[in-house]
Amino acid sequence: MQSHPLGRSDLSIAPLVFGGNVFGWTADERTSHDLLDRFVDRGFNAVDTADVYSRWVEGHEGGESETVIGSWLKANKGKRERIVLFTKVGSDMGQGRKGLSGQRIAEAVDASLTRLKTDFIDLYFSHFPDPSVAHDETLRAYEKLIKAGKVRALGASNYDAELLSGALSASAEQDLPRYEVIQPEYNLHNRKDLEGPLLDLARKEEIGVVTYFSLASGFLSGKYRSKEDLQGASRAGMVEKYLDERGMRILDALDEVSKAHGAEPAEVAIAWIIARDGVTAPIASATSRDQLESLFKAAELQLTPEDMTRLDEASA
Repeated sequence: MQSHPLGRSDLSIAPLVFGGNVFGWTADERTSHDLLDRFVDRGFNAVDTADVYSRWVEGHEGGESETVIGSWLKANKGKRERIVLFTKVGSDMGQGRKGLSGQRIAEAVDASLTRLKTDFIDLYFSHFPDPSVAHDETLRAYEKLIKAGKVRALGASNYDAELLSGALSASAEQDLPRYEVIQPEYNLHNRKDLEGPLLDLARKEEIGVVTYFSLASGFLSGKYRSKEDLQGASRAGMVEKYLDERGMRILDALDEVSKAHGAEPAEVAIAWIIARDGVTAPIASATSRDQLESLFKAAELQLTPEDMTRLDEASA
């Protein structure tokens, strides 16, 4: 399986990242361990989480996903060397614990390492920009973590081109570590957050691109084609915005391409991202063995130039 470098760091990953937001939420610990085992045994190696996952669930306080990954690593001593582990800092963890100040980063990384039951994080992301803190303060805090061996490389999630450019300038001018990877939202329905200035900058600076919301909250699976289909759906509020003329055009193109390959629309939607020039890998989640097998199929699916053109035009 071809691996892709993460920026100029010494890290490289297979072309699909397991989204750990589901661990300890819609996938219990036993299921999560089983899925992680299967993922790694198939030759994939990147696992993405964040300290805040899954604080949005009633009764959760954040850290649930990291805790599940940590229990898996503890039970599988040899697996830590086989994975590239992503986590994030900066989201609101309650009680004033949020943002990208030096103090917050120092506290958060130790909490994450404890939950993950590991000595180091391969790729540590600024989860969201923090306009109250200068880039150099954040990067200096990360520099300390790298020197201490707690973090190997840095990423920036939800940064636009202007913010990323400012951070890169601070790194260059003050000889600080730089962001090697970005994590923007990107899928067939939302192309604007990445394509254009941000992707141009990432290419120019040799920055890795790992994308999230690959299926647009499930819309690109083709399950939701009308407001009636959304009744009782947990993500109804997130999906409804996609039910427009352009959304239907995209689903028609997905139906056409998936039929030609004997694949599911979701598999084609993920394969399209994998095939995009400049994208390192998409993040995708699974809560069952069947869903995970579907992700494996997506990673192996070879779309033709005609398929790519059809999907590009439908989603333009």
